[in-house]
Amino acid sequence: MIQPVVGEDNFQKTVLQAKSPVMVDFWAQWCGPCLATAPVLEELAKEYADKIDFAKVDVDANGPLAAKYGIASIPTMIVFKGGQPVQQVVGYKPKKELKKVLDGVLEG
Repeated sequence: MIQPVVGEDNFQKTVLQAKSPVMVDFWAQWCGPCLATAPVLEELAKEYADKIDFAKVDVDANGPLAAKYGIASIPTMIVFKGGQPVQQVVGYKPKKELKKVLDGVLEG
């Protein structure tokens, strides 16, 4: 797995203080759409390796962190830039749609 698993102990350093934008996947092991999203995000992590970082947050293990960002359904992907959430995608989305989001963040 190329995406680091982050939690409350390292979210600040890994996501909020990152120099690059970071797409954070809020997910759970029992969530079918989350499992379907994982390989798509792995591909994107390779394609955007030098531009965007990727991370995963298990909502079961990190409830307060998920609550802080208003995660009501999973998977939810939030792109952070400069420590701030700038884009949010809820539910399974095809790679093409996620690329549009990432490209928009890089252009913006």
